[in-house]
Amino acid sequence: MLSAVRRVFSRRDFDVVAKHAATVFVGQIAVMGFGVVDTIVAGRHAEASLAALSVGSAIFVTVYVSLMGLLQALLPIWSEMHGARRHADIGPSLRQSLYICMAASAVGMAVLFHPAPILRWTEVPTDLQPLVESYLAVVGWSLPAALLFRVFSTVSQALGKPQLVTWLQAVSLLVKLSLSIWFTFGGLGLAPMGVVGCAWATFAVNFFLCGVGWMLLRTQSLYAPTQIWRKLERPHGPTLLQFAQLGVPASLSILVEITSFTLMALYVARMGTAASGAHQIAANVTALMYMVPLSLAIATSARASYWRGAGDERRARHVVFMGLLSAMLLAAVLSCVVLIGRYWIVPVYTHTPEVTAIAVGLLAWVSLYHLADATQTVSIFVLRSYRITFAPLLVYCGLLWGMGLWGGFRLAYSGLGSISALHSPIAFWMCAAGALVLAAACFVALLQQVTRKAVQRSLA
Repeated sequence: MLSAVRRVFSRRDFDVVAKHAATVFVGQIAVMGFGVVDTIVAGRHAEASLAALSVGSAIFVTVYVSLMGLLQALLPIWSEMHGARRHADIGPSLRQSLYICMAASAVGMAVLFHPAPILRWTEVPTDLQPLVESYLAVVGWSLPAALLFRVFSTVSQALGKPQLVTWLQAVSLLVKLSLSIWFTFGGLGLAPMGVVGCAWATFAVNFFLCGVGWMLLRTQSLYAPTQIWRKLERPHGPTLLQFAQLGVPASLSILVEITSFTLMALYVARMGTAASGAHQIAANVTALMYMVPLSLAIATSARASYWRGAGDERRARHVVFMGLLSAMLLAAVLSCVVLIGRYWIVPVYTHTPEVTAIAVGLLAWVSLYHLADATQTVSIFVLRSYRITFAPLLVYCGLLWGMGLWGGFRLAYSGLGSISALHSPIAFWMCAAGALVLAAACFVALLQQVTRKAVQRSLA
């Protein structure tokens, strides 16, 4: 299948993108393994622990991923510098990004340490709220370390060398597995902590990743040409403005995307612990599948930006559609695997009959959701390489918040048109899948137009 893509597009670019994406994929799977470990551990501990993890992780992921978008959006800037052989310019730019990181950490921690308004607004059951607040009180302290590691990860990907990031993430999964089990169930003199034990394991792993990552920045010859380790300059207005023009709309787009997904968990929590647990399983499977197009999106964006920096817009366009076609083909395969194998996948997470029955139905919709998600993920990442961030934000607001989240809420609790209220998490997944299909179509059309114009301008 992918050999056909390889024949159509440049073999060298295909090999570079494939190797980069495969490396990033391994690392992202390791990171997603954190969530899988916590989901399984919490599910085996207690139904209430699984439900609390569903809500708490939804809030943390919303905050972290949204703020991470500010830093991930810098990938095209640093990749273009790499393509133009301006490696010495990367260091000053990276140091300026630390100011973005500090501001993002302050905002994120304020939200995580005061989640009560969110929990009340989304009507999370009162018996779950103390557990959720305890979970967030721990993981909130790990946010600065997580964002600093994202800086290390982004600059490594921009240089086309994500291997060190992947090795770190793979090793940290083993640490996470051991700590989550130990802290949750206790042993060796440690009292059981329940779901809060998963939070402490996350805290430890994030600081481990941050510390080792920044040590590698200082010691590895790969990063020496970028001249990162110099005195921190004062905030530079033009540079920070450039970051904001690219990063803020990108971050807001991610916020809309992730809240349209994670707010489902908070609204589903009203239906009880069985529905919440089933939704957590579906969300976890979706997140694992998402790692494939995400890896391709990062690799494609980095390679396309590299060629844009080198002044070859035609080759950048070839890379863009090579990555997009690859993501769509792989998504079709993964969706079929989940659709056929859902009766074997769900028992890995839970043995509770009620949760199992709901989760099996949800995974059928996950398959359709992923097909559209893969297409729009690669498209929106590459659009950032062309500095297109505002239009995708508008599309997200209208479709993901409107048709997806609001439509799902109406269909679940009050009915939509002639359809009666379903009172099931399936309502949210149905509407979210439909919204993503339309968003993907919009982004592909926009990508065609933008890349074609870039080639025409370069030839004029």
